[in-house]
Amino acid sequence: MLPAVLSLALLGAVFGLVLAFASQKFTVEEDPRVAAIIDVLPGANCGACGFPGCSGLAAAIVKGEAPVDACSPGINGAWKIAEIMGVEAKHEERLVCQLACNGGKFDSKDKFKYEGIQDCRAAVQLFGGHKECPSACLGLGTCVKVCPFKAIVMGDNGLPVIDYDKCTGCGICVENCPKNVLHLVGASHFVHVRCSNTEKGKDAKAACKAACIKCKLCERNCPENAIKVVPVNGGTLAVIDYKKCINCGVCLAKCPTGAIGRSTQCLEEVAVAKEEDSSSCAGCPASGLCRR
Repeated sequence: MLPAVLSLALLGAVFGLVLAFASQKFTVEEDPRVAAIIDVLPGANCGACGFPGCSGLAAAIVKGEAPVDACSPGINGAWKIAEIMGVEAKHEERLVCQLACNGGKFDSKDKFKYEGIQDCRAAVQLFGGHKECPSACLGLGTCVKVCPFKAIVMGDNGLPVIDYDKCTGCGICVENCPKNVLHLVGASHFVHVRCSNTEKGKDAKAACKAACIKCKLCERNCPENAIKVVPVNGGTLAVIDYKKCINCGVCLAKCPTGAIGRSTQCLEEVAVAKEEDSSSCAGCPASGLCRR
């Protein structure tokens, strides 16, 4: 018995020494920049960058397989990553999610009562969804469930409400919306068309009181020629050219149905822009949004 125990102990000690030697001999030194970049990244492991988690992206950046601004949720920290890598980061505006639908349960009609799985992707399989408007948000909260940053909640009117301070522009909610009513837009823009219905005005209004009726009042009154009713998916819809839009809010005030809305939260990017030229705030319909 004793010789057997001693033999096993000796073998264990030998194998231990071999493993210790191998771990030292064949160890792979990790570039310290990987750990530094991981500390900068948001840590959500959302996969929006196309790599397996934040650690996978960090390793890819160090290897030169991904740019320093590859993380959409962490775009504001791109300059820090660029500093770690010793390169210059190009400045890009932060993106946030915007809802292109204003037809909540108080305005948009239902064509039948849906009692299935509470998921928009499941509901859309049944006759395109339960809403009379073919482009309406179904209001079942799939975007809320998939958002890794808890930046979306469902409002009292059955529409998603986005917290722009938490939204990182990762695009996961956009990819999972079966009605395509979620879009990524630059955070400095806060006037938006809150409708995706391309049907004729009469038909759109019959389905939803908040629909765009293609009256072109917005187009005729925009001082920058930044909004037009244009052909979209076989129909027409008011579309904003954000390169021209100055957030004046004239189209918002003229829209008779409320199909044009604005971001309800103050955005830091807008506040900074206004601070650079505070004289332009006088009389601006959107001046009340700025953080002073």
